[in-house]
Amino acid sequence: MADKEVIPKKLILNLKDFFLSGEEFSLHKNKEFGFLETRPRPLKNLTEYYKSENYISHTDSQKNWFEKIYQFIKNYNIRYKFSKLPKPVAGIKILDYGCGAGDFLLYAKNKNLNVFGIEPNESALEITRKKIGRKNASNKSIRELNESFDIITLWHVLEHIPDLFEFIDQLKSKLNPGGKIFIAVPNHLSFDAAFYKEYWAAYDVPRHLWHFSPQSLGKLFNSFGMKIEKKYPLWFDSYYVSMLSEKYKKSRLGLLRAFIIATLSNFIGIFNGNYSSVIYQIVKNGN
Repeated sequence: MADKEVIPKKLILNLKDFFLSGEEFSLHKNKEFGFLETRPRPLKNLTEYYKSENYISHTDSQKNWFEKIYQFIKNYNIRYKFSKLPKPVAGIKILDYGCGAGDFLLYAKNKNLNVFGIEPNESALEITRKKIGRKNASNKSIRELNESFDIITLWHVLEHIPDLFEFIDQLKSKLNPGGKIFIAVPNHLSFDAAFYKEYWAAYDVPRHLWHFSPQSLGKLFNSFGMKIEKKYPLWFDSYYVSMLSEKYKKSRLGLLRAFIIATLSNFIGIFNGNYSSVIYQIVKNGN
């Protein structure tokens, strides 16, 4: 499965990189699993699309009102995400892959968990090391790790991974028996995605290479002998994404409409499960 080639079959939507480059991309639906794939994929120079002071997931910046809102939501989400983990037992090992500025790991460390983070961005990695200790964070690939973990988290990371199939295979191999994986990703079947279409900020091409729904993510992990055990909404993500989408649309009534659309998206999600972003609790089959 790790060597399986992902071949997009159907053009779904043409998009633009509103965040940085202004370049055009498109989304194609994978016939076997149903997720969407960004094309073309600039893998050789993908890091260049992250090189911006405005990429605030790699910083602690609060220079303007938008960044302050982001940091407020981030701090709330850290507590919310942690509350979804199994009841914390001192000393259990947790890996946060793509840990950004390390705030989730710092929170987990303060709850007496044995924490480790992987972050490829050098500036974000240094911020994390200052928070949780140099030996507790690395820019290694998951393949290079010599240990396994009780909990593995990927908070809005899986959609950035170029070698998706190989990565999931390695992810599974690093999970201890009875362990759990927690993955948060945007859901392109949400109401706010349907409303904003090509302006939906959570497409974030080309940084987001893959775009999942609950059904496609479940099918993907089932093919690796794993299953989605539980799903949780990320309530505030719809508001942040809607505000950013309104910014891309250059709407005069952006804040007001973003609030309305985000609230509607959460309300509709209660009935159909298609929230703007979803946390998936994943286990190996037989756990």
